[in-house]
Amino acid sequence: MNILLVKITLMPLVIGLITVISRKWGYKVGGLVASMPWIAGPILLFFILEQGTAFGIRSVPGILTGIISLISFCYCYAQLSKHFNWLITILTSYLVYVLVALLFDLFKFNLFVVYGITLMCVVVALYFFPVPTAHQPPAKRLPFDMLIRMVVATLFVILITGLATVLGPTWSGILTPFPIITSILAIFTHYLQGNNATVTVLRGLVSGLFGFTTFLFLQAFLLQAFSVGISFLLALLVNLVINYIVSRMW
Repeated sequence: MNILLVKITLMPLVIGLITVISRKWGYKVGGLVASMPWIAGPILLFFILEQGTAFGIRSVPGILTGIISLISFCYCYAQLSKHFNWLITILTSYLVYVLVALLFDLFKFNLFVVYGITLMCVVVALYFFPVPTAHQPPAKRLPFDMLIRMVVATLFVILITGLATVLGPTWSGILTPFPIITSILAIFTHYLQGNNATVTVLRGLVSGLFGFTTFLFLQAFLLQAFSVGISFLLALLVNLVINYIVSRMW
C-alpha cells in the first residue's frame, strides 16, 4: 500500500514538473529533461522493492531493449506527425515499439552488447531525425491539460508495475521505458503546436537517451555493491554530466 501511495503521488508531480519546464524553457529543453529517468527510475525502484534486487538487476537488459523500442517510437512519431493526426501517429508508433521489442527480444543479447546497440541506435536516429525549422507557432492551451497528463502517467505506471510478477524481469524491463511521458509530450505538442514543435521535443528526448541508457546500464553493477539510494544517486550524477555534454554539442 505504501508503494502504491508513492506511485500515485510521485507520477503527477513528475509530469507536472516536466510540463512546466517545457513551457518555460522550450520544447528542446523539455525533451532533454523528459529523457531523464523520471519514470523508468521509479519503476526500477518499485521492481526492487516489490520483487527484490536480483529481479531489478535481471530486468536491466530488458530495459535497454525497451530503450531501442523507445527510439523507434520517437523516430516513427516524428516522421508520421508530418502527414497524419495524433491518433493515427500514436497508434502506429506504439505498434512499432512493440514490434521492435519483439524482434530484439528474440536475440537475447547480453548486457554489454545491448548497451552498445542502444547507444549506436541513438546516434543513427539523431543522424536521420527530421530537423525542425526555426519557426514555432504561438503556444496554445487546453483546459485541464496538465491534470490529464498527470492522470494518464500515473495509470501507466500503476499498470506496468502491477504486471511485473506476471511478465517476469525481461518483459517488465522492456515495458519500463514505455513512452509514457514521451506519449503525453508528443500528443499534446502535436495537437496544440503541430509537427515542427513535436520534432523538436522528440529530438531533444532522443539526444538525452545517452545519459538515460548509461544510468540504467550502471544499475546492473552498482546495485551489487551499494544500496539502492547510493546506486541511483551515482548513476544520476553520470546521467546529468552526459546530458550537459550532449546539450552543449547539439
